[in-house]
Amino acid sequence: MASVVKINVLTVPDDMRQELERRFAGRAGMVEASDGFEWFELLRPVDGTDRYLVYTRWRSEDDFQRWQNSQAFQRGHAQAAGQREGEGQPKGQGHGPAAAGSEIWSFEVIETAGPKPA
Repeated sequence: MASVVKINVLTVPDDMRQELERRFAGRAGMVEASDGFEWFELLRPVDGTDRYLVYTRWRSEDDFQRWQNSQAFQRGHAQAAGQREGEGQPKGQGHGPAAAGSEIWSFEVIETAGPKPA
């Protein structure tokens, strides 16, 4: 069975970039503990676009779906959405969403390569 990749494409206004990056830095590794999780990367745009890419790789579609339906996912995304204190938002963090839009791209991994041993 091939791994699956989910890329969350976030449209982020210039004035919210630091906030988005801060929120991801403070996410406390919630996804890493999930069964079937293989990889995470937050990719910052550098070529004149306002779209960040959140890259996650999973052992299977079922593993991703279990994560998406988990309480940890719900808590993490409530924080990312900027809920106010008392509604799941840790004290001192910004209010409101950092991203103006979002879409999910899905892929199956059909070939991979890494550095060759020396």
